[in-house]
Amino acid sequence: MTGRRTDIGGVTVPVDHLIGGEWVGSPDTFETRSPLDWDAGPLAHVARGDADTARAAVAAATEGFAVWGSWGVSQRAEVMHRLADLIDANAEEIALAETLDMAFLQESMRLRLVGRGALNFRTYADLIVAHEEREWDAKNLHNWVQRMPAGPAVVITPWNAPFMLSTWKLAPALAAGNSVIHKPAEWSPLSAALLAELTLDAGFPPGAYNLVQGIGEEVGAALVADPGVRRITFTGSPGTARHIGHAAAENIVPFTAELGGKGPLIVFADSDLDAAAHRAAWQFDDSGQVCLAGTRLLVDASIRDEFMKKFDEHADALVLGDSRDPATQIAPMVHPDHRDAVHGFVERARANGDTILRGGQPRADSLHYEPTLIEPTSNDSEVVQQEIFGPVLTLQTFDDESDAIRLANSTAYGLSAIVFTGSRERAERVGRALRAGLVWVNTFLVRDLTAPFGGCGISGIGREGGDHALEFHSDLKTLMILDDSCH
Repeated sequence: MTGRRTDIGGVTVPVDHLIGGEWVGSPDTFETRSPLDWDAGPLAHVARGDADTARAAVAAATEGFAVWGSWGVSQRAEVMHRLADLIDANAEEIALAETLDMAFLQESMRLRLVGRGALNFRTYADLIVAHEEREWDAKNLHNWVQRMPAGPAVVITPWNAPFMLSTWKLAPALAAGNSVIHKPAEWSPLSAALLAELTLDAGFPPGAYNLVQGIGEEVGAALVADPGVRRITFTGSPGTARHIGHAAAENIVPFTAELGGKGPLIVFADSDLDAAAHRAAWQFDDSGQVCLAGTRLLVDASIRDEFMKKFDEHADALVLGDSRDPATQIAPMVHPDHRDAVHGFVERARANGDTILRGGQPRADSLHYEPTLIEPTSNDSEVVQQEIFGPVLTLQTFDDESDAIRLANSTAYGLSAIVFTGSRERAERVGRALRAGLVWVNTFLVRDLTAPFGGCGISGIGREGGDHALEFHSDLKTLMILDDSCH
């Protein structure tokens, strides 16, 4: 069954659900448009799943789990490596589809993020094969701790960097032996459909990977409430996570959530100021639609003017344009509603008396929003305390190290932090004091995929990455045999 397909800039993309290895339509559809040319009309009309779709997907995943979960780890790893190879072979098509669908920079997608998606599958395929069960003798017993696949997992992924973030969440679930029902965001559903098609080519058994398209409040809510689901993993907003958490609690289902951030970027006077200013200006990357971004610039008061001079030079050089143009550095925002929400933050800051140091307006002829820097009147200002998820940074100064730490830890979020300093002792001291799941010193977005990933506070629950993700997607069993009782 081939299902409906749509041509997207020369790339043919499925627009139905993939359930039990078959393309399945829905009576209704929703439209997706390109942020690069919003007024041109829909890119595609995508199947709009409902409660019946959710039930069918969970049933298919339950059947698929009986097969996929019974495979040995080497057999699963072989198929995952095959999928990674197919991702690499189709990088151009995936990059173009995602660029048209959500405006991610095509060059960055092609050279970096699609390859990272393939690496996610290779990493977890290798981790699951390399895993050694713990064995030990105690109390006259020989003990084994074994991982058992947990069952069908619902994987809900966000609209920003959708292909890479989908692979990041899907790979450990599949490596652990779980079947998955993948629900991508309705603002950027198309690259997930290409991934679904590649799982068929890679040889995943029917029902091991299922794709359900649609609106979160409709099909997503039905998926997380289904008692046949045994794991839920979500990336998105704290508000949505609260609803999912209630559903997970009803069925006693383990749940992880990565819920965004409001990261500080701290610049000490002993820093390489040009490197710090350059990195600060690049927090506007992807129009600020990055959960890990250091959106609160905290700068030693003694170097404020020098830092700002360098920051302005780097920010002035940023190029806003079409995401398909390799010269473009700042892409349009994903959706007019999101651009308007970002502008609402800026307008309220302006009305509150906060100082707009640069930017502060949407572009009239595109979905771009000007890279914006705001100096707030207070640390309690909304633009300091709330995630904006757009190209809007704040600037605050601090007097000493303890003041910097106080400001850095003063929001309800705790996903990431960035520190610039020339002192190894300060790097370790401040790094330990920050309440964040990830802290970078003198760099950003460089990470070992086996390290834990997740946030503190309202930035999330649980950890992904390496064995941490595999443990979440598994049920652990201790097998104990009385010594000398078996021959």
